[in-house]
Amino acid sequence: MKDKELRSFALNEFRVDSEEGAQPKMYGHAAMFDSLSEDLGGFREMIAPGAFAKSLESADIRALFNHDSNIVLGRNKAGTLRLKEDKNGLAIEIDPPDTQAARDLMISMQRGDINQMSFGFRTITDKWEKRDGEWLRTLKEVELFDVSPVTYPAYAATDIAVRSMQEAIKLEIPDNKYMLDLMRRKLNLAT
Repeated sequence: MKDKELRSFALNEFRVDSEEGAQPKMYGHAAMFDSLSEDLGGFREMIAPGAFAKSLESADIRALFNHDSNIVLGRNKAGTLRLKEDKNGLAIEIDPPDTQAARDLMISMQRGDINQMSFGFRTITDKWEKRDGEWLRTLKEVELFDVSPVTYPAYAATDIAVRSMQEAIKLEIPDNKYMLDLMRRKLNLAT
């Protein structure tokens, strides 16, 4: 069995949406089809349409922050995470919990500090080719584990957003050095 891989994307739009009295929602794209990644250590990568289809039918997928299993934002089996492939990629919608971590994340998203996503997966089928002197890997089918708003992406074309019709709740955001160090370690392991 192959190791779990993580891929991140810079997002065009990552929003939280909430109406007066309603719980906020996060939505956007955790992956974009036919879009090249950054250099992943000697190769670039793209995702073929349909790569997530089988996972979406039966997998138990979580939405996490920075791939940290201690910060669960939603889960498809609980109905708090909805995923689907659309014409652009892997569309997501999350009903985040009313926790300090989720509130802090939504404030960072509204400020534009967090506007990127990533996904954790295991490759089922891929295709390698050399194109214009550069190795290209196309993910044809993957086993999806999680989708995550992240600090550092590997792809530049995803989007995630927090839409809000209310003013952001004024909260102090604690020092995030721990999460930053964790993501740096994960990125070094993934390359």
